[in-house]
Amino acid sequence: MGDARRPPAVPVPAVETADRAELYRALEASLGCTFRSDPLSPNPNPLIIVISGPSGVGKDAVIKRLREVREGIHFVVTATSRAKRVGEIDGKDYFFVSKEEFLSMVDRNELLEYALVYGEYKGIPKQQIKEFMAKGYDVVLRVDIQGAATLRRILRDSALFVFLVAESESELVKRLIDRKTETKETLMVRIATAREEVKHIRDFDYVVVNAEGKLDGAVKCVESIIDAEKAKVRQRNVVI
Repeated sequence: MGDARRPPAVPVPAVETADRAELYRALEASLGCTFRSDPLSPNPNPLIIVISGPSGVGKDAVIKRLREVREGIHFVVTATSRAKRVGEIDGKDYFFVSKEEFLSMVDRNELLEYALVYGEYKGIPKQQIKEFMAKGYDVVLRVDIQGAATLRRILRDSALFVFLVAESESELVKRLIDRKTETKETLMVRIATAREEVKHIRDFDYVVVNAEGKLDGAVKCVESIIDAEKAKVRQRNVVI
């Protein structure tokens, strides 16, 4: 076999550079205009990326890894009225507010979407989204299936909706068991709920399989979806 190494780069003689510059100017003179140096394709619009899926599918793991590997993304911090748990940080895990403060936010129309979940309120602050999109950031929203349906009604096709699934129902049940945070009764409820939630898959734009032990593959798939959306001729345009 021959040597597959590339030959060393040959420097372009100065005379060729001069000839090219002269030809460039001659072409401009012949056309009666100067060639523009601004990009032929405008910068893509910032995206709102809604990530959802059944319990136990690994939404938090995918988002955590996406945060580590991709720049230019802001992960929205949800406001909640529930009490802060051990180890949680206000402003990082959630914005912790009282029920009275939360309802005041609702009255002032400061939330894009909110819901009452197990007796506590959770909602997405609008200002946070506007602030980071104005800086050119893509924004990621992690919501449950109910929240995704609400956001679809509000944002319609201006946002990008991604549905995460396990590779099979069997694997999803095993993950829920391995969490060891549920009783048999609550597991039955979560499994029944997950079966209903999977039926909403057609309400989303893309589906990503987060297979066991293949987290990086799922994250790369989400990144590819974002890149494909950025390359579209007809861009999504979010108005909040």
